[in-house]
Amino acid sequence: MNITWKNTVEHTLKPSPHPYLSGAWTPNFTEYDAEDMEVIGSIPTDIDGIYIRNTENPVHEALGHYHPFDGDGMLHTMAFKDGKAVYRNRFVRTKGFDAEQEAGKALWTGFVNDASKSKRPGTGVQGYLKDASSTDVIVHAGQILSTFWQCGDGYRLNPYTLEQYGAERWTPIDGISAHPKVDERTGELLFFNYSKYPPYQHYGVVDKNNKLVHYTPVPLPGPRLPHDMAFSKNYSILVDLPMYWDPEKLAQGLHHPCYFPDQTTRFAILPRYGGEKDIMWFEAAPTYVLHWMNAYEEGDELILDGYFQDKPSPPPLPGLPKAVGLLMSNIDQHSFQSKLHRWRFNLKTGEVNEQHLDERVLEFGTFNQRYAGHKSRYLYSTWGEPGWFLFSGLVKHDLATGESTELAFGEQRFGSEAPFAPRVNACSEDDGYLVSFITDMQANRSECILIDAKDIEAGPVCQIILPHRIASGTHATWADGPATREDIKRSQCTA
Repeated sequence: MNITWKNTVEHTLKPSPHPYLSGAWTPNFTEYDAEDMEVIGSIPTDIDGIYIRNTENPVHEALGHYHPFDGDGMLHTMAFKDGKAVYRNRFVRTKGFDAEQEAGKALWTGFVNDASKSKRPGTGVQGYLKDASSTDVIVHAGQILSTFWQCGDGYRLNPYTLEQYGAERWTPIDGISAHPKVDERTGELLFFNYSKYPPYQHYGVVDKNNKLVHYTPVPLPGPRLPHDMAFSKNYSILVDLPMYWDPEKLAQGLHHPCYFPDQTTRFAILPRYGGEKDIMWFEAAPTYVLHWMNAYEEGDELILDGYFQDKPSPPPLPGLPKAVGLLMSNIDQHSFQSKLHRWRFNLKTGEVNEQHLDERVLEFGTFNQRYAGHKSRYLYSTWGEPGWFLFSGLVKHDLATGESTELAFGEQRFGSEAPFAPRVNACSEDDGYLVSFITDMQANRSECILIDAKDIEAGPVCQIILPHRIASGTHATWADGPATREDIKRSQCTA
């Protein structure tokens, strides 16, 4: 292994038995550039691009109770070209990160605490959080954009060097939520935000040159907690979910999410450049949805896939103090019982039909982004370790036949969200690789794996051993490199 650069960030975090500060979630403080790493198997020569994963990685002792979503953003990347790979990781140098480094301690409380514990005015929808930029990550207009789940600035970095460019300049006053979407066919970025004052939600479009070109209200009845959005070729889809802060407690300044099962799930479908008057509202069964998958139009219908929660307000996990058990259940997909689900919206009649596509507990799915907004056949879900926010394996769904195949990562091996990376000269939707970072607790190491998407049951094509064991994290993305982008221009056999 050739480590070409190494830096350790000053921290005040002490060893802790906290389940999300230990084990597979033990934070990292050292940043690396590494190449010529040990490889089990061979790195394919027909993959060109970069895998990027965001991570909640706290640097300082928490003010009050620590929740894993409070951690500072740390990006881990693996760039592939000509059968070689280069690994890098960096903290996202947000304004909050820099301020706490200067102070040598935490200055903001986390979202399960009250505002009085924060030492400085905060950000996010709750108003007193640190914008950690630790939730989602995409690549748009040639740069990384990392985002925060309760809305923040959005931070830009170079995908190959992780050079930091700072906060995004077009960000609206209400910030941008995690899970903006990139339409690879047009280069456009679609985003939303939400707040505690009318109209409570907005939606916008940024063009391929990173210029804000559209921004419109998508009004809600009150403060809500949307987490994701979706798009088809011609429409954008936002939601009003019946899980939001208890209005009575919110009036007292307390942020207690509450599920209202007597209310419907409402979908706002509007043209990509539409305004408030163009919104079509649809009602469906009550639930909460963290993540949507692909959406596409077929005749008069718009079809949307996502992960429907059968139990959006689960009881605390047993055997733990109530507060801890409740925290654990709310981030455990086996507690909230998320199932792959399909909604069909008739744009002419307003009718909605919906059904589970799989009865297994699944979440954090991915699909070939070349097909985003258009009909696709394959989707890749993760399943989790019961009682934990950890990923234990993958399921490949064939949405045309209803069949599926599985891959378990192995005992005490926990993966990341696994985006699809198309092969150079790919000629079918599943012609490529799934990429994931694995934290192996038995071997006390981490690795990056490539899985042949046509045959996930065969296991990893290769395992690239990282210079350190990395903490588990949430979202990841794939960005094509120059050879793959040139192939897209030439190819006549992609979507």
